[in-house]
Amino acid sequence: MFRTLVGIVVLLLPGATLWAAETAEVAAWNQHRGPGGSGVARASRPPVKLDTNHIAWEAPVAYGLSSPVLGGNRIFLTAEEGGRLVTLAFDAASGKPAWRKEAPEVSIEKVHKTNSPASSTPLVDNERVYVYFGSYGLLCYDHEGREQWTRPIPTPRTLYGMATSPIAYEDRLILVLDNDNNLPDSKLSQSKILAVRKSDGETVWQTPRPFHRSGWSTPTIWRHGDATDLVVLGNSRVAGYDPRTGAKKWFVTGFSRETISMPVCGGGHVYVSAAMLGGVPDDQPDPQPFWDAVMQFDGNGDEKLQRSEMTEHFTFPFRPELPPGHPGYGMPLPEDKAQRKGRLDGMFGWVDKDKDGFWTREEFLATISFRRGKPMLVAIRPGGEGDVTETHLSWQLHRSIPEIPSPVFYKDRLYMVRNGGVLTAVDATNGEILYRKRLGGTGQYSASPVVAGEHIYLASNDGLVSVVKVGDEFELVYERDMGQPVFVTPAVDASTIYIRTKTKLLAFRRPD
Repeated sequence: MFRTLVGIVVLLLPGATLWAAETAEVAAWNQHRGPGGSGVARASRPPVKLDTNHIAWEAPVAYGLSSPVLGGNRIFLTAEEGGRLVTLAFDAASGKPAWRKEAPEVSIEKVHKTNSPASSTPLVDNERVYVYFGSYGLLCYDHEGREQWTRPIPTPRTLYGMATSPIAYEDRLILVLDNDNNLPDSKLSQSKILAVRKSDGETVWQTPRPFHRSGWSTPTIWRHGDATDLVVLGNSRVAGYDPRTGAKKWFVTGFSRETISMPVCGGGHVYVSAAMLGGVPDDQPDPQPFWDAVMQFDGNGDEKLQRSEMTEHFTFPFRPELPPGHPGYGMPLPEDKAQRKGRLDGMFGWVDKDKDGFWTREEFLATISFRRGKPMLVAIRPGGEGDVTETHLSWQLHRSIPEIPSPVFYKDRLYMVRNGGVLTAVDATNGEILYRKRLGGTGQYSASPVVAGEHIYLASNDGLVSVVKVGDEFELVYERDMGQPVFVTPAVDASTIYIRTKTKLLAFRRPD
């Protein structure tokens, strides 16, 4: 029967022959970061050169920050269109729209300028598509877009808006709902993990998280020996739970307030990472780039800063690799002109210790503080109970830690990309850095690395896609500017890589 179906595809869709035949052999890219959240498509061979000769199709999409996922012959993602939250389905072979469904009309949650109310990536299984919107809750459709059930959930209060994505374990869907309204006696929603039945959305269990405020990480399932842990990264700590009951098993402390990346598994460990607050990647960062960022406003070139030079987009820099005016560049300032002036006056006096009317390099560097949590990548061994911070870490690394992208584990190596376009390869057996090399892209990186066909695919927010060969030595084999920002992790099947830009979904396919 399978050969007959493939034969029909050959007759009707010649360009999709290889896609249809090979996709059945590849683990489905059906959740955030693909199979098991790994970021790895082991049997996939997408093209290395993402040039016009390999574009199978492109389709317009509304803005959103959910990553594309695959199920059957469809691609699914979410977006915001005209104030409505929508789920979109496309035919994976041709890129033609399959269906579009609007979530119930609700008040849209307030999000940071770099976030979107459609940031959570859908989850797909053989029968259904599960979608989470922080503004509404959970929705379930079949692959044809027919609604199966809905589960309204109060919108958690967060610093930047919700971004965590649902994952699956056996017959249940698991969602982390960390919340800044996290007081024991609060009548509002508190931080918790929620597990619901995939068949109808009814609660299986829920576990409170009293030590956690808002976070943006997606959990992962860690299978080791005969045991299975649900690993959840949140502010200041990562914890392991029993995915069957929600019972807490162990935790590791030391992470920063704002955690975003997804834990990854391999080599008998789970690896967890988070940058210092503000995206600082190293525990002993070089302060010079922060001063260089300030000197962009030195209008008279005297290598000092006067209050009158704090114009336009000036603010205290947090991420000097970003351009002034970028929402993530520095300390947020009020929109109101009078309030903004007052805040800048206070900021200037805070640094100008000798009150001579200038910022000098010495004053600035003496003021800047990096005491915002230590950047960490840790390798956690299984088998612990309670606080295992001192007992079950095989190694720790405190350099080149990304702010948003998750690491990817492949053949006992971890690969990480951080802001500024620096790719780091780490020996996962001992935590030693194998190389740190700069890609062609600069600025911020939000998309996580993807491994397919013995290559690492990386995309910068500015839209530069880099392809690097896996291995202990850095080998950049291809780069292309997509012409539009790329904020989210690509999806991969047997012969195709699907890249979502700000306004398009593109399929780059290896030819027959």
